[in-house]
Amino acid sequence: MPNRTVFFVSDGTGITAETFGHAILNQFEIDFRRVRLPFTDTVDKAHQAVRQINQAGALEGKKPLVFTTLANEEVMAVISQGCQGMLMDMFGTFVHPLEEELGVKSNHRIGRFSDASKSKQYQSRIDAINFSLDHDDGQSHRDLASSDVILVGVSRSGKTPTSLYLAMQYGLKASNYPLIPEDFERQDLPPALKLHHKKLFGLTILPERLSEIRNERRPHSKYASLANCRHEVKEAEAMMRRSGIKWLSTTTKSIEEIATTILQELRIEHMTY
Repeated sequence: MPNRTVFFVSDGTGITAETFGHAILNQFEIDFRRVRLPFTDTVDKAHQAVRQINQAGALEGKKPLVFTTLANEEVMAVISQGCQGMLMDMFGTFVHPLEEELGVKSNHRIGRFSDASKSKQYQSRIDAINFSLDHDDGQSHRDLASSDVILVGVSRSGKTPTSLYLAMQYGLKASNYPLIPEDFERQDLPPALKLHHKKLFGLTILPERLSEIRNERRPHSKYASLANCRHEVKEAEAMMRRSGIKWLSTTTKSIEEIATTILQELRIEHMTY
């Protein structure tokens, strides 16, 4: 059973507070109960948050851990003065010292996605997501030259989730193409990809893991058989080597690790945050 409650309090979506908090908490072999309190953007909501935090502490007999990203100073004052938990304020820890060092006041923007409808960066990210969906699994050759990266690999090797992560996190237009038996028979990349060699990046996977994943979708099929998976992976890796495409195995890597490697290897710099 969880033996300590953690609260993520934000006047926006809370994504930043959660990402920061999870990165720290993952260093400890403790099962935490995690509570998200997004859109805490008024004094009344701050008081409600304080009551919830303090109640958890009283019931458990332990101080709750509280990660905050609150830009509104009045709201933050309510939390800091009334909260009986261990408070970790990202703005107080990082933004205020930066203001002093840079000699500039921060804009106290509430949340990464505030004023989204007016944000060019946000719209770029939406456009990238739509592009990646349109160019998923080789669905479209249209405007392929606009891709920032084109992922290739056998079916179910992680191309689609990686493409969407690159689009959502960095605003990159990511296409992906499956390598299929016809490509292996021809022993060549799909013709549509040859003009964009510098944008290609390959994903592979251990055949045993690939077979497990495919069996969840199409159990007991030739598509999911270990023998077929071994054949496809072998042929795909040979094709990527012949074509001089950089590639990696996704078997034990997270989406974040895969995306970071792609950015590093292809040296993509025009990202949207």
